[in-house]
Formats: sequence, structure tokens, C-alpha cells
Amino acid sequence: MKTAKELNFEEAMNQLEEIVSELEHGDVPLEKAIDLFQRGMQLSQLCSQKLEQVERKIEMIVQEDGELRKKPFSPILEESEDDVE
Repeated sequence: MKTAKELNFEEAMNQLEEIVSELEHGDVPLEKAIDLFQRGMQLSQLCSQKLEQVERKIEMIVQEDGELRKKPFSPILEESEDDVE
């Protein structure tokens, strides 16, 4: 098994989802649950760090008028037919 620092974002998220799923079932012995929780926290921190790195890279790429301007990412959400009343 790779250490947390060796994982890419997608691998870390997949492992985190597996851990959450296993813990949600509730039939995990206490010692294993603690180990899983600790691993999950490490993976969560890793994902957060990787997202911050990507955000910084994107900020460096976005330039207006020859100078860097920080722009928050705001995805455009499409309204589905279910949302319209």
C-alpha cells in the first residue's frame, strides 16, 4: 500500500470513500475503527493540500492586463427541470 504522500488526489479520494463506507457499516472493531479514522484524517488532509496546490497553480495561470488577479472558482450550476416550479 502506498503511503499517503505517494497517492494522487483520485487515489486518496477513493481510499477515503472506502474508509467512510467501512466505518458507516458500524461493524468494525474499535481498534480497527480508530486506525481507519486516523488514516481517513491523513487522506483528508492530503486531499485538501492537493486542492490548495491546484488552486495556486490556477491562480498563477489566470492573468488579466499583464498582472495576476486572484479569482475564486465558482462553477455554473445548471437548473434541472425538477428545480423549476
